Amino acid sequence: MSTARETIGIGMVGHAFMGAVHSHAWRSVHRFFTPPLIPRLAVLGGRDEARTKAAAERFGWAETETDWRALIARDDVDLVDICTPGEHHAEIAIAALEAGKHVLCEKPLANSLAEAEAMARAAEKARENGVRSMVAFNYRRVPALAHARNLVANGALGEIRHVRTVYLQDWLSDPASPMTWRLHKDKAGSGALGDLGAHIVDAAQFVTGETVTGVSALTDTFVKERPDGNGGTGQVTVDDAALFLGRLSGGGVASFEATRYALGRKNSMRLEVNGSKASLAFDFESMNELSWFAGEDPATEAGFRRILVTEPGHPYVGAWWPPGHLLGYEHTFTHEVADLLTAIGDGRDPEPSFEDGLRVQRVLDAVERSAAGEAGWTAVPAGVADRHN
Repeated sequence: MSTARETIGIGMVGHAFMGAVHSHAWRSVHRFFTPPLIPRLAVLGGRDEARTKAAAERFGWAETETDWRALIARDDVDLVDICTPGEHHAEIAIAALEAGKHVLCEKPLANSLAEAEAMARAAEKARENGVRSMVAFNYRRVPALAHARNLVANGALGEIRHVRTVYLQDWLSDPASPMTWRLHKDKAGSGALGDLGAHIVDAAQFVTGETVTGVSALTDTFVKERPDGNGGTGQVTVDDAALFLGRLSGGGVASFEATRYALGRKNSMRLEVNGSKASLAFDFESMNELSWFAGEDPATEAGFRRILVTEPGHPYVGAWWPPGHLLGYEHTFTHEVADLLTAIGDGRDPEPSFEDGLRVQRVLDAVERSAAGEAGWTAVPAGVADRHN
C-alpha cells in the first residue's frame, strides 16, 4: 500500500531554453524517482502575457503571471525556480528567500561577485527558518561525472596532480549570427566565461572535491559587432573565449578553456583528471561513458578503457532504463530536482548550495581580474628572425 506524499507548489520565472528543460524535470521527476514531495506546476512567470500563456499550455503549468513579485507572493507557490538571464537572479532570489520560499536558481549564480555574496547571505539567513536554496549546476547530475566524483572520493586516483577541462561550442562562429542577450554584459554578466566556464569550474571542484585557489587568465572577443535584427548592429560587450590556469587546494594544477567559436564542437564539455594511481576522462558529447586508465596495469596491457555508465549501481541510473539504454541531457535536470525535493523533504541543505555557487563566482571574478591585467602578463621577447619579419 503506497504512502501519500505531500505536494509542493512550484513557481517558475522564465520559459525559454532553461524554462523548457526545467518544466520537463518538474513534470517527470515523481514518475521515476520517489521524492518525499510531489511538485505541482502552479504558475509560470514571464514578461509577455501571450508568450507566457502559450508556454504554460505547452509545458503544463496551471496559471501564469507577468510580474515575478506577484508570483512570489502567491500562497500556492512554495518554491521559486529562476530561469531568467543573470541580471535578474539576485533580485528575484533574495525576494523569494525573504518571503520564505525555497529557491532553485540557474547558473551562474549571479552577474557579479557582489550579487553572489548578497544571495549567499540571504540563503544563509533563510536557512535558519528552514528555507532551502540550490544553484542549478546540472552537469553534477550526469551519472558518469557523479561516478567520477565517487572514484576520486574513494581514493581510486590517488593524489590529484592535473585537471584539464574545456567547454567547446560553435554557435557563435558565424559573424553574421545576430545579437542575443547573452552578448550583453549588463544582462549576462560575462560571455563564454559565465555561460560555459562556470560549468567547468564547478565540475572540476565537484569531481576532485578541491577548490581553485588562484588563476592566471586571458579572454578575447573575436567579433565586436553583430546584426541587431533591426537593420543595424549591436556592440558585443562580453568575452567570446576564456582560457586560464589554476592551482587546486590539494596542490594540483588545472587548465580551463571556454569558447563558443570551436567549429564542429556542439556541446563538448570535457574533463580529465590525472592522479598518482589512475586517470579518468569524460566528454559530454558521449555523456554515458567514462574513460578510465589504471596506472597499476602492466605496460603491455595498459590503456584507457571505456566504462558504460548505465548500470543500476551507477548514480541515478537505477530509476530509468535497463543497462545500455542511454540517458540524455534532459535527465540531468530531473536528477537535479529529485535531489532538491528530497533534501527539502528531509529537512537538510541541498547541494550545490548558494555558497557553492559563490565559490564558483569567486573564480570567475578572479579570471576577469587576471585577464584585465591585475595578475600581469609576461611577454615573450622577439627573436632576431621575428624582428626581421
